[in-house]
Amino acid sequence: MALTGIEILKMLPKKNCGECDVPTCLAFAMKVAAGQEDIGKCPYVSEEVKEKVGEASAPPIRTITIGSGDNTFKFGGETCLFRHEKRFENPTGFAVVVSTGMSDEDVGSRIANFNALQYERVGLNLRADLICVKDEGDKSAFLALVNRVREEAPSAPLVLMSNDANTLKEGAEALGDHKPLLYAATKDNLDEMAEVAQATGAPLAVKGNTIGEAAELSQALLDKGLKDLVLDTGARTVRAVMEDQVVMRRAAINHKYKPLGFPSITFPCEMTDDPLVEAMITSVLVCKYAGVTVLSDLRGDILFPLLLERLNIFTDPQRPMVVQEDIYPINGPDENSPVLITCNFSLTYFIVSGEIEGSKVPSWLLIKDTEGLSVLTAWAAGKFSADLIGSFVKKSGIEEKVKHRNLIIPGYLAGMKGELEDELPGWTITVGPREASHLPAFLREWKPE
Repeated sequence: MALTGIEILKMLPKKNCGECDVPTCLAFAMKVAAGQEDIGKCPYVSEEVKEKVGEASAPPIRTITIGSGDNTFKFGGETCLFRHEKRFENPTGFAVVVSTGMSDEDVGSRIANFNALQYERVGLNLRADLICVKDEGDKSAFLALVNRVREEAPSAPLVLMSNDANTLKEGAEALGDHKPLLYAATKDNLDEMAEVAQATGAPLAVKGNTIGEAAELSQALLDKGLKDLVLDTGARTVRAVMEDQVVMRRAAINHKYKPLGFPSITFPCEMTDDPLVEAMITSVLVCKYAGVTVLSDLRGDILFPLLLERLNIFTDPQRPMVVQEDIYPINGPDENSPVLITCNFSLTYFIVSGEIEGSKVPSWLLIKDTEGLSVLTAWAAGKFSADLIGSFVKKSGIEEKVKHRNLIIPGYLAGMKGELEDELPGWTITVGPREASHLPAFLREWKPE
């Protein structure tokens, strides 16, 4: 049962030292109770209190982390059924499977696609997350494949798949500190798999033939002291897998049912031979509510839309995506380069900066903090007005970087040209194009006045 802020405060040292970056112990306790801070940030709290509060304040779906160093993948940790209630925490993972039954060329192709298919969008690197290495009965071939994948795709956290506990143990040991997900414990090998998970410290996937059987196996592993579990209910049709995902999430969130309080792993690759149908199933599971989806292969035309869907679903709807207020040099500008200004809504910034970069014209781009609002919305809300823009230009330091005094504003702000000239005496205000796509031609013709 969750603890209140006052109950947590009673267990704190009450030093009000601020070393946790929160000014008072009461405020810190309230943040811990709300799930906004980790109790471990208090340097004076005992290990016993950390464990007690950590368990009580843990999200209803446990957070699982695999990989090592900078190359980790985190999933689970969810606290709500619907994104508008709060937010979804950790994006669904996209995995590709390679197996000992594949040819060297097929394995190489999948690894190459995993490494190559990466996309820059709104300042993020969008890509697949995991590689599943599947044993088809040959331990030596499996261990060789694990080593190959680790060598050729060092950034990939791995899922090791085998029915043999000893094979999984040797595979996990071969990875050293690079912690894999072990797949899978079933009713036939539960005890052996539990021992491997305890010995290696790696999370363990549970596979049942039904959601009920998966819950029974999960409870049995909880009774053995295992805490890091991932669930596969065995569903291999679109309807069944979606129903199971919804039931699991509701049981964990609404009823605090511990055996189903873990993230899931799903296998669209085993539900169809058609890549487009596989993508459709995956798109459903991104919304409802898979922790990991395993694909048969990675194709750019299929992966990219899935990555965009995931980005939209797992963007916090209560926090706009923003970039920092600053001066951004593009294409190596100098003292004669044009100066443009726009808002700090990240999509606006990356579209505008991309067009400027594509123009090959060295430019200075001023980004004004509008609290993540787009140009017209920020103007309507009074956050991108002439007085605020004028004040920002004066304090930004741009006057020390350029000889001219010419500011290019978005075309949709043409109506404030006169007001801006009053706010910025000595500056010439030029109205730029309304559409960012017209910026390259505009900048190539620009001359300082």
